[in-house]
Amino acid sequence: MSEASLSTTGCELPPRLRQAILQARKSSEAPMAAFFYDLDALAHHADEMYAALPEGVELYYAIKANSETPVLETLASRVDGFELSSGGELSRAASCATPRPWLLSGPGKLDSELEEAIKRGVSAIHLESLNEIDRLAVLARRLDQVQPVFVRINPALPEAYATRLNMAGRATPFGIDESELPEAIMRIEACDHLVLKGFHIHAMSHQADSTRHAALIAHYLERWPVWRALARYPERLTHLNVGGGLGVDYVHGRHFDWPALCTEVATLRNAMTAPPVVRFEVGRFLSAFCGYYVMEVLDRKTSHGEHFLICRGGTHQFRLPPAQGHDHPVLHLPRQVPPTDEAGRRWSVVGQLCTPKDVLSRGRELGGVSVGDLLVLPLAGAYGYNISHADFLCHPRPRLHFLPVESTGPVNERSLAAVSEAGP
Repeated sequence: MSEASLSTTGCELPPRLRQAILQARKSSEAPMAAFFYDLDALAHHADEMYAALPEGVELYYAIKANSETPVLETLASRVDGFELSSGGELSRAASCATPRPWLLSGPGKLDSELEEAIKRGVSAIHLESLNEIDRLAVLARRLDQVQPVFVRINPALPEAYATRLNMAGRATPFGIDESELPEAIMRIEACDHLVLKGFHIHAMSHQADSTRHAALIAHYLERWPVWRALARYPERLTHLNVGGGLGVDYVHGRHFDWPALCTEVATLRNAMTAPPVVRFEVGRFLSAFCGYYVMEVLDRKTSHGEHFLICRGGTHQFRLPPAQGHDHPVLHLPRQVPPTDEAGRRWSVVGQLCTPKDVLSRGRELGGVSVGDLLVLPLAGAYGYNISHADFLCHPRPRLHFLPVESTGPVNERSLAAVSEAGP
């Protein structure tokens, strides 16, 4: 395959990634459908995010975005902890070579998951219902363990904070309504084996505007003294988990302004008399940029005036584009220098599935695409393969390739210190 120039949409393929793709293709005779994860880029991005954190602000990684072991190992020394949402994620986090503080959240937790979390020393459990409070109290008492907990609040929010995917501020399965917060705190305080350490609110996902997100956090911090005052011992409440929800712009490539958000949060905390430790639990915005999905073109055709590139793989391996409802950016890696006679033709990039919904991108302008060329879909490091219906039609699963961390980078001493500190 030649090193011909790429036809890109908003981003370029890093040289070492291109080399890895070409090398992997040489080692296999089958048409390619594979994920490539650049762990060096992941490490660099995480280091930059961590360096922007002000005093009194923590960064956890929500591993639901991508819980592959090399991803966890890369991030372990670069974040303050991991956010988990199932027993399976608990097992994955436990297998990580670098121990991390964990927290367990999410609705519908099993008693077996809660018990396993307590036994493994989870630093905090986020309680999502009054019933879950009572169940955890019984388990903690039976195990004779004092378990730190957060209450996840579903607060009343102004309509101005609505977004494409709301997790709170309206009827959802997540958290305890703000009106029930006094009852929730009372039940926790009635159990000697539970200790309330703070609150958790995650209202908006896919947030694109840092100013708007800062305004939401400002609203949380305004409510913090009111919520904290409901406790019998308010001084024990130290943390406010504000969730994640930082968006990735898959269409236009605009970047969420993380440093600006951190600066605004620092200003908000400095204006408070007794500010909480603010904890972010970021998933997509940490891992999305390191991943690439590579598909080999199997066929090309025109139907009713629309041009199609039929590729190895499809949405059963990379479900993100239809799940998000967008046309994903596509990079073209040709086998030969492409001819110029088709420059400007618009293609719909589809997979092998027997459904018209198997579309990853429509109207993608690519010049001179031939059977045997590779198409590379960037921004595939989060909520891609791990949310896909991989067994549909019994196609083989994609290969996963991990490019190692090469740069040493700064060691996050504060992050590593969190391993030995007792805290929520």
